[in-house]
Amino acid sequence: MDSSIKQSKGMNIHARRFISYLVLIIITILCLVWFYILFINATRSNSQLKRGFTLLPSTFLFENWNNVLHGTLPIMSGMMNSVIVSVTSAVLCTYFSTMTAYAVHVYDFKLKKAAYTFILMVMMIPTQVTALGFLKLVGRIGLDDSLIPLIIPTIAAPITFFYMKQYMESTLPLSLIEAARIDGANEFYTFNKVCMPLMKPAIAVQAIFTFVSSWNNYFTPALILHSDNKKTLPIVIAQLRAADFLKFDMGQVYVTIAFSIFPVIVVYLILSKYIVGGVTAGGVKG
Repeated sequence: MDSSIKQSKGMNIHARRFISYLVLIIITILCLVWFYILFINATRSNSQLKRGFTLLPSTFLFENWNNVLHGTLPIMSGMMNSVIVSVTSAVLCTYFSTMTAYAVHVYDFKLKKAAYTFILMVMMIPTQVTALGFLKLVGRIGLDDSLIPLIIPTIAAPITFFYMKQYMESTLPLSLIEAARIDGANEFYTFNKVCMPLMKPAIAVQAIFTFVSSWNNYFTPALILHSDNKKTLPIVIAQLRAADFLKFDMGQVYVTIAFSIFPVIVVYLILSKYIVGGVTAGGVKG
């Protein structure tokens, strides 16, 4: 009787495991099939794309890329501008948002709850609502057609602050901060050497999100940037898609979009080990 019960339980576990793996495989295929279609279309010419989709790649990848590089649009400068804006925004946003969350989490002051509520209220305001005032401010201080207005505002990121604050409540005990202070550590040393290493998984997640958000941002750069050598990659891709009928080449559009995805993949591969390591460490500590 006991052996049959154990056998049935073992079969149920194997069945659930099989279903779980099957669902994960299906979801993975659904997520990756669009990347496959993108890279296949990047290898095809404009005339081939008009005839419909095929599962096999073609031989026009380097020709499409060569046409993009030698075209009238500044692809490489747009790439470099996007890299500068995205990397700088990710670094500044994660560091200062973590510092703000640390201050709200560790210190006790009179307006602590009011400050926390105010930051959450700011998080609810869409970017489009403040775009006109932001554009006027940028023009008055002489930063129009510059990359600086795309970087500085990312320092104050309420969403990143909220995530960091929630993560600190579960992983950063106040007793650890008090122990560091008793040992003679100043506040900056405590934050940089005690808090930041514990926050690596959360920092990696938010760095990925901030990088991708800045990398794909089209709305704000389109309002501020006017010179061709200052434009970011999303603006260049939009101009490539908006070409007139005689110059429109869908193969160039696909190869440019595929090219723009690679930095995002590289950033994820670099930072993903910190996410996995943090989850593993949390499981071991638990």
